[in-house]
Formats: sequence, C-alpha cells, structure tokens
Amino acid sequence: MTKKTRPADPKALALGRQGSLHPHPERVTDPLFGGSEFFDARDLVQVKYEMLRRVRVDGHPITESAAAGGLSRPSFYQAKAGFDQEGLGGLVRKKPGPRRAHKLSSEVVGFLASLLADDPSLAPATLARRVLDRFGRSVHPRSIERALARQKKKRSG
Repeated sequence: MTKKTRPADPKALALGRQGSLHPHPERVTDPLFGGSEFFDARDLVQVKYEMLRRVRVDGHPITESAAAGGLSRPSFYQAKAGFDQEGLGGLVRKKPGPRRAHKLSSEVVGFLASLLADDPSLAPATLARRVLDRFGRSVHPRSIERALARQKKKRSG
C-alpha cells in the first residue's frame, strides 16, 4: 500500500520562495488571524504589518503585539526599522550574511598576489596568518583559495 501525499499548498510554497513564510504560524494569537480568510498567519509580512499597526494605530504595547504575532520584541524593532526605511518591502526577510567579500577586499587580494609572486609555494594557511598580521582580519584559508581563483579567472577570461 502506497502512502498518498497531499498536494502542496501553492500559497505556502510561494511564501516560502519569497522568504515570507512565518516559521511558527501556530504561535500567532492575534484574533484577526483566527479563522479569517483574509488574514493568514503563515504570511509573515502580513503578521509583521499587523503587529506594527496594532502598536502605531491602536496603541497596544510592543510586547503584547509582538507576542500576538508569534514574534519577539527584537523582531518588532527590526520590522519597524525595515518598514520605516523601505515600506512594506522592508518587512520581507533579507538573505542573511555578507553581501560581498568584505574581508578579502581588492587591497587584501593584491597583498596576497604579491606574496605569491615572491613565493608561489606559500600555503593558504600561511597566507591567512599573513592577512591576520597585516590587516587584523581572520580569513579562512579556503576563502583565500577561492578569492585567488576568482582573480586568476578574471585575468585569464
């Protein structure tokens, strides 16, 4: 006997792709989200917006409003800052992590290239120690390998 699987909910799939799927919709206790077709506790942007609206318009306490959305106080302040800066788009989660190679700037990669020009046998771990000594930046040896490979590819491409 084969197990039948339910077809995936298209809205939940779309929210997940957009980074807007609430990780804990079961924690949302705001009465607006109880049984309404319009208010969807899975929609994190909608939950954050309603949390902000409860505080700004209805005058509810931050802690109470955050808890009603299944969120924390820090989440409220992050949502508020995002909304104040970007409007609704500021309520959508951003991809975590650095946006660029912040430790391996062009200056650092140039330094590494000059070290390798003088001594091509230097290991990535040794190069990482030299970067730490010179720039005060702790860089993983594999990150150095990737940065040097990108630089080499740029020159040959």
